[in-house]
Amino acid sequence: MLLDAAREAAAEAVGCRADEVVFTSSGTRAVHSGIAGVLAGRRRVGRHLIVSAVEHSSVLHSAEVFEAGGGTVTRVAVDRTGTATASSYAEALRPDTALACLQSANHEVGTEQPVAEVASVCREAGVPLLVDAAQSLGWGRVDGEWSVLTGSAHKWGGPPGVGLLVVRKGVRFAAQGPADERESGRAAGFENIPAIVAAVASLRAVRAEAAAEAVRLRELTDRIRTRVPLLVPDVEVVGHPTRRLPGVVTFSCLYVDGETLLHELDREGFSVSSGSSCTSSTLTPSHVLRAMGVLSEGNVRVSLPTGAVEEDVERFLAVLPGAVAAVREKLGAPVPADVAVVRDDVLVVDALGKRCPLPVIELAKVIGDVPVGGTVRVLSDDEAARLDIPAWCEMRGQEYVGEERAERGSAYVVRRVS
Repeated sequence: MLLDAAREAAAEAVGCRADEVVFTSSGTRAVHSGIAGVLAGRRRVGRHLIVSAVEHSSVLHSAEVFEAGGGTVTRVAVDRTGTATASSYAEALRPDTALACLQSANHEVGTEQPVAEVASVCREAGVPLLVDAAQSLGWGRVDGEWSVLTGSAHKWGGPPGVGLLVVRKGVRFAAQGPADERESGRAAGFENIPAIVAAVASLRAVRAEAAAEAVRLRELTDRIRTRVPLLVPDVEVVGHPTRRLPGVVTFSCLYVDGETLLHELDREGFSVSSGSSCTSSTLTPSHVLRAMGVLSEGNVRVSLPTGAVEEDVERFLAVLPGAVAAVREKLGAPVPADVAVVRDDVLVVDALGKRCPLPVIELAKVIGDVPVGGTVRVLSDDEAARLDIPAWCEMRGQEYVGEERAERGSAYVVRRVS
């Protein structure tokens, strides 16, 4: 009875039939099961999958597995705000397309996607659209004629270990793995009923206050978006300025190591996240920031929880400039005399063995030493330089000529425009 009641309440929140709702062990499991089930159910149509370049890793990992098994995957590009377009999905559709995937909102920069428009394009072509709604489901229903939807309870404040998988009637779906009599055969194992009940209760609770809370949090995030560039020089605020989640704001700081900045803010009592290129674990840029073509170094993602107060935002804005300045001071030592040399009338910056943002810092320090029209060649073996140097050129109005092979790493060529 508890499980049936929870399923009815979840269906009401999502906007679907109760018998279309399945509870899984996590949002990630819901994504994996949803993608695999639709691809298997529509294998006679073809083996082509479409995803956006900024999807959550659970979607991208599923795409990689499908590709490794012989399927083909089209990764739809996004613009500088992180937005995919319906026209891009229309161009990607093929006669053998089995499934298309698009998140409702991005987990790193908060950009909301045009799901309804993309769903319309897909439906016209007879292709189901799977929507990863983990980030937005707590704020409201997902618009449009989507076919499959996934969600994760801990994203809206519920307990971890509960996911939602919604498969509309009429969508061909073949559950993978051994058959199980529970959850329509789509989620094996006995349901965690206490957690499911708590998850749905929390969804109903946050939805009851979502409209008013969204207005309040948008005002606070707008304050951060507006004032951070005024308080801290050389900052790029990323993500769509208006079509975004209420409580998420993301910005990147030039000449700053993201992990170091997080530690500085942590000491001041602020727990923020980073999609930084210079993380201690991967040493590679965030795939979202890379797809957007924006600055990745010194990246900070601020997520305001329900109930966040104005005083905390103001204190964050008061602390941030000093934290950024402290990190820049640590990294801003004068460039050694042998770092920049002239070869064939081209200024060469040797930043080999140095992690971002140091290659960008050294480029910024010497760009003024060449005449307008002159070029600087930055040697770097850090993967992040491939993203951050073009992003710096975009911010600074300089021309990024391109990347060339070098004996070690790569040479990034920049022409001084102003």
